[in-house]
Amino acid sequence: MSSVGAGRRRGLLLTAAGFAGVDLAAKALAETRLGDASVDLGVLQLRLLFNDGVAFGLGDALPSWVVVAFTAAVTVAMIVYGWRHAPGAGWVQRLAGGAVIGGAAANVIDRLPDGVVTDYLHTGWWPTFNLADTFPVVGLLIFTLTTFRDQRPAKPSAPEPGADSGKAADEPRLLNPW
Repeated sequence: MSSVGAGRRRGLLLTAAGFAGVDLAAKALAETRLGDASVDLGVLQLRLLFNDGVAFGLGDALPSWVVVAFTAAVTVAMIVYGWRHAPGAGWVQRLAGGAVIGGAAANVIDRLPDGVVTDYLHTGWWPTFNLADTFPVVGLLIFTLTTFRDQRPAKPSAPEPGADSGKAADEPRLLNPW
């Protein structure tokens, strides 16, 4: 493996650790400062809740070990995917991948001690969530947009004036759009 590939992989994991650290710190702050209080920030309120399900409380009737095992397996799959693709990915895609992995890992780490995830961001029209929930959504959106952008066909370039194409002047030229 090249040193560039190894560096990109390390960068992906460090980025993921950074996202996870930000979320876990925010959760610890929410737990120590909010309690039963609610802080109104306009369109968003800070309100402490504990989610024993997966996304939006789904699976809350399942045993906590099942939820932990499932979310851990999905997180490991994302890490493996990121590890394999980081050497060929651009910095924006690695940043997006770090957000996805970091958010997923933070929720698994938060869930391990007691089977629940700390949620603290409330809108009134959406289930209460945390930063770790937003990181994969934003990361996947950025990853998807950059993937489609990178797969667009390149525009054909016009020949330079006076360049000889090796064809007779009356022979038709075919432009390859791909």
